[in-house]
Amino acid sequence: MSVSVGYPGPPGSHSDAAAAVLVPDAVRAVDLPSFVAVVDAASAAEVTLGVLPIESSLVGPIAETHDLLFRAPLSIVREATLPIRHCIVGLAGASFELARTVRSHPAAFDQCRELLGVRDVRRIPAATTADAAREVADAGDPSQVAIASAEASVAYGLEVLVDDVGDRPGAFTRFVALAPYTQVGGGDGWRTALSFVTDHQPGALFRALGPLARNNVNLVQLVSRPLPNSPWRYRFDVVLDGHVYDEHVGPALGELRGLTRELRLFGSYAAERAR
Repeated sequence: MSVSVGYPGPPGSHSDAAAAVLVPDAVRAVDLPSFVAVVDAASAAEVTLGVLPIESSLVGPIAETHDLLFRAPLSIVREATLPIRHCIVGLAGASFELARTVRSHPAAFDQCRELLGVRDVRRIPAATTADAAREVADAGDPSQVAIASAEASVAYGLEVLVDDVGDRPGAFTRFVALAPYTQVGGGDGWRTALSFVTDHQPGALFRALGPLARNNVNLVQLVSRPLPNSPWRYRFDVVLDGHVYDEHVGPALGELRGLTRELRLFGSYAAERAR
C-alpha cells in the first residue's frame, strides 16, 4: 500500500520538514490549509498519516493540536523533534525596523515575545509560518514581514532580514504523526498518550495520579485543557513512559479508569531516539 502524509501549510513550513522525517517512505505529501484540515484528512483516510506540531520547548503544549486530538478518532503513532529557527523574512530591500505588520502562526509569535515586545507592530495570525511568508510575498508591501523559516523565504522569493529571532537559542518543536488506528506493539522505549476527566472535588487529580506512582509508571507530561461546553471544567492530557500492554502501565490504567469520569487513549508509540 502506498503511503501518503498530510501536513499543515504550503511547502517550506516546519511541518513540511517534520513530515519528511516522520514519514520518510511517503510517496505523496499533501499540504493542507489548516490543522483542522489535517485531522479531517487523516480521519477520512484521505491521507495515510497526518502530521501536526504538539509541543514547543519554548512555550509548551500546542493547544490546538491537543484539542483536535481529543475530538478526533485518531491516535499518535510516531513522534519526532526538530530544531526550529525562526527568521524575520520580507521583500528584497525591506527592513524590520520599518515594518508595521508582522505575520506568522500564533505559536511563532509566542516563541518570539522578546523581539516583538519592543516593537509597536500589528500582528496578523496565519495558518502556518509558511503561509505567512506567502502572504507577505503576495502583498508586495515592504512594510509587511513574516516570522518564518529560511526555507520558506526561499520558496516565496523573500529575503531573511533578521536571522534566529526566537526568545532562546536551541528551540525545538515536537511533532506527531496521527493515524485512524492504534498500535499494539510495545516493548522498551514506548510511550502512551491519554486524556482523563476527574470529578470536580478536592484531591481528585491527586487521587487520579496515585495509580501511576503505585505502579512505578513515569509521568512524562501533564497538560490541563478546558472541556468544550463545560465552562471552568478541565480535562488532563497525559503522556506516560511505556505501552498500554506493559505490566506496569496496564494495571495503572485499570485503576485510573475507576477513579475518573472519562478516560480516552490517544495511542501508544515508540519514543523518539536521539537523532
